[in-house]
Amino acid sequence: MDLGIAGKTAIVCASTQGLGRACAEALLAEGVDVTINGRHEDRTRDVAAELAGLAGRDVGWVAADITTRDGRERLIAACESPDILITNNAGPTPGAFQELDEEDWLAALNTHMLAPLALVRAVLPGMRSRKFGRIVTITSAMVTRPNAGMEISTGPRTGLTAVLKAVSRDAVRDNVTINNMLPERIDTPRQIQMAHRIAKREGVDYDEARRIQAQMVAAGRLGLPEEFGAACAFLCSVQAAFIAGQNLRLDGGSYPGLV
Repeated sequence: MDLGIAGKTAIVCASTQGLGRACAEALLAEGVDVTINGRHEDRTRDVAAELAGLAGRDVGWVAADITTRDGRERLIAACESPDILITNNAGPTPGAFQELDEEDWLAALNTHMLAPLALVRAVLPGMRSRKFGRIVTITSAMVTRPNAGMEISTGPRTGLTAVLKAVSRDAVRDNVTINNMLPERIDTPRQIQMAHRIAKREGVDYDEARRIQAQMVAAGRLGLPEEFGAACAFLCSVQAAFIAGQNLRLDGGSYPGLV
C-alpha cells in the first residue's frame, strides 16, 4: 500500500533507539524526509548516518533535550514546517507511590505532558494552514491500564491524552489528526532494563526474566519494534485521515477491557 506521504517532512523525537527509531525507519521507508533527535551529539549523528545509509538519502538530526525550551526550539528550527510530528521520550523509572516526591512528579509532568504539548503547539498552526498534519504521541499502555508502581507514568501521560483529545476534535477539521500509541512489552532497550529489574525482584537470572516478560503478554511474545513502526507510519498516512483522537494499544492483545 502506498501511504501517500512520500516527500512529506517529519520530526521524530527521541529516535536514536527503541520505539522512536522504529518510527523513523518506517517513515523513511515511505519516502518521508525525517529529522531525528537524541540527547547525545555523537550518538545522534551516528544514528542519522546509519539511517541515511539505509534510506539512501540524507537524514536530519538535532542533538537536544526536548524537555527544555532551548532543546525544543533548536529541534523545530531544524525542521520549521513539519508535516508529521512523533513525540516520544524515555520512560520514567518505576517506583512505589510512597517513594515519589514532588521533584519526581514535576520532572515527570514536564517530560511526559508539558514538553510534548509544547511541541504540538509549535507545529499545529502550520499544519492547519497547509491542510495536512499527522501528530502521533508515544505514551504507554499504563494510560488505560494503570498498575501499581507505574503511577508516575500513568498520571502525566493520561493528562497529555486528555488535552490532546480536546485539541484533536478541532484540528481534524483541517486534516490534522492527533493520535496516541500505547505500547506494552515492545522489545526495545526499555524492556531489557525492565528485565533486569524483574530478575532482581524475583531472584531469577536474566533469561528467566525475559521468559516472564513474554508470559505477561497474551500473544506469548514481546512485540517487535518494526511492528510498532509500521503502525505509526499508517497513522501518518493519507488513508488514516478519518482516525483522530484515538488511543492505539500495541500490547499483543493483553488489554482485558472492551473499550
